[in-house]
Amino acid sequence: MRISFYFLALVLCLSACKSGPFSLIKPASPHEQYENKLINAGLDKNAMGQRWIAKSKSLFDDGKQIKLPYKEMGYFSAEKIEGAAFNLKLERGQMLSANLSVQSVNGFVIYMDIWEQKENGEFKKLAFADSTGASLKLEAKRSGTYLLRLQPELLVSGSYTLEISVGPSLAFPLKNASRKQIQSFYGVGRDNGTRKHEGVDIFSSFRTPVLAVADGTVTRVNENNLGGRVVWFRPKGKDYTLYYAHLDEQIAVEGSDVALGDTLGLMGNTGNAKTTPPHLHFGLYTSGGAIDPLPFIDPLVAPTPKISSDITKLNTTLRTLNNVKLSATEQTGSSINLAQHTVLRVLAASDNQYKVELPDGRIGYVNAKLLTDTKPLSTRKIAVAGQNLYDSPNLNAGIRQSLPLGKTVSVLGNFDDFQLVSTNDNTMGWLSLK
Repeated sequence: MRISFYFLALVLCLSACKSGPFSLIKPASPHEQYENKLINAGLDKNAMGQRWIAKSKSLFDDGKQIKLPYKEMGYFSAEKIEGAAFNLKLERGQMLSANLSVQSVNGFVIYMDIWEQKENGEFKKLAFADSTGASLKLEAKRSGTYLLRLQPELLVSGSYTLEISVGPSLAFPLKNASRKQIQSFYGVGRDNGTRKHEGVDIFSSFRTPVLAVADGTVTRVNENNLGGRVVWFRPKGKDYTLYYAHLDEQIAVEGSDVALGDTLGLMGNTGNAKTTPPHLHFGLYTSGGAIDPLPFIDPLVAPTPKISSDITKLNTTLRTLNNVKLSATEQTGSSINLAQHTVLRVLAASDNQYKVELPDGRIGYVNAKLLTDTKPLSTRKIAVAGQNLYDSPNLNAGIRQSLPLGKTVSVLGNFDDFQLVSTNDNTMGWLSLK
């Protein structure tokens, strides 16, 4: 890659200056600040700057669907314009946590942000990690698809570890949190199917303290036929109200401000729960009515999976052992068939899989055990004088060498109608089979 001294000096200057102008109306993310510096320096007119900006936009279309929690170790190369994007399914009330650690000798910066995909397909920026840290948290205000984007700055290389997990945005309403205590869920039938359960039932011993799940205000303390003794509670800064029902005793005072963990009442079986064991009916109401409260308080938080794939293969070229499937997502989904000895580059490792890139730029997931190193498969003699050795499997690609008649090369793998070969001076390139 040929880079002018002027371009290199400007990019190094950009890398050294992590802070930048800010807007009094809406602060720019570190990613936006970096892009603005590229533009202000005129680097958006340079091919490399143009490709970086184009990559930042194309990542919205290239997101890979993953299952949470998720962990990935990857590598971004200075020789390429790289990035990664992940499509996430979140339920309203879940708290997303993303942590990114970076290893490099170059002060490597990876910009991380998260976006919500709207019903019309457009993306709205919601949160970003600042330039001095590499973590972010986001409460899902709507159920739907979100996109997390990673993009490194130009001309630096490094490895990274990304961990994404989900948990509740509120605390559990009992001191000891256990999913086993939740024995009746939102939406199940009630009264012979004439109505649906508008909350979750959390069981424990009689007069167990029930707690405020956040700082907030007690908006109402009263009794009704269904809930018996109830407390209504509005968490601070939220647009919904929580409903604590079947209490044996109400301790909260209407209109009072309470802190996370304060006791609002004691568990019982008042109202229509007189014939059931003591439990708390916990509901959540918005302006549009009741919604499922479980994602807001679910104590079951799965750990991120361990990576069992060989991480020493990151940013290396491997080939398939046999005919394999390249999955479009981290989980089993749509896939394409790859022929035996297909060459690909390892971008990242997750669980027992590699995220890989084909020579034509397509990205997907392959079981790590189905790949092997690109050791020579065979040798081949050049049968035509002046046969071109291309830098990618495309007849319009750059020509590395013009090989003489009779020269012997080592065959490393295939892709479409090309072979990846290595000459005796260790020059690698692609030969057309046509």
